Amino acid sequence: MDNSSNDTPQPAKGGVMRHAPLAIILTVAVIGFFTLRDYITFDTLRDNREALLAFRDANYALMVLAFIAVYFVIVAFSLPGAAVASVTGGFLFGLVLGTAFNVTAASLGAMTIFLAARWGLGQTLAARIETSDGTLKKLKAGLNENEISVLFLMRLVPAVPFFVANLLPALVGVKFVNFAFTTVFGIIPGGIVFTWIGVGLGEVFDRGENPDLSLLWEPQIIGPILGLCALAAMPMMIKALRGKKGI
Repeated sequence: MDNSSNDTPQPAKGGVMRHAPLAIILTVAVIGFFTLRDYITFDTLRDNREALLAFRDANYALMVLAFIAVYFVIVAFSLPGAAVASVTGGFLFGLVLGTAFNVTAASLGAMTIFLAARWGLGQTLAARIETSDGTLKKLKAGLNENEISVLFLMRLVPAVPFFVANLLPALVGVKFVNFAFTTVFGIIPGGIVFTWIGVGLGEVFDRGENPDLSLLWEPQIIGPILGLCALAAMPMMIKALRGKKGI
């Protein structure tokens, strides 16, 4: 009996299927960038705020589910409007619940795009880096040794785009459990700030203004966040010092 057909690898179909989720996400992201950026705005929120508040008051649970679903889609497909969605959470649900709903939706969306990238391109790229002998392998080894610290820094540093912090870890093979943990807790500080801005959004709209997202860079806000960044980086600093001293 000829078993040659069973021993012959068939990478084409499996490879295409593995890359399909990420390809779909990237395609939707590109389409969404050109078609939605003029619609998911604070002007749209201002024009529809009374209708949103009325719907929330009449269908609170449904509004919560709809909000989380929409925010999830925005993050999972890297669509424009994440900041608008975060502020809307505070506007509709207040600081505590708004932060909880924002963090839940953003975390689930981030985990979705991470898994999509990991199953496809990330799996292939991580394997190639692992079998290489160059700088990339050394960087990957250093990242794996300090995953929690690096992932927390990527979440806490405001200059790192959210979609980069979702995709890059998947492409270099970090553990999903570490990614999920640092995502949930790492986005809380920024989530609180954006939700807090949304709590006072009604008054801002009444003045004919848009919310000032530059609040994130105010010293009283960015200071504590940078302090958290220092705490996240401390384990790496301690390891580096111990290595130099031979401890």
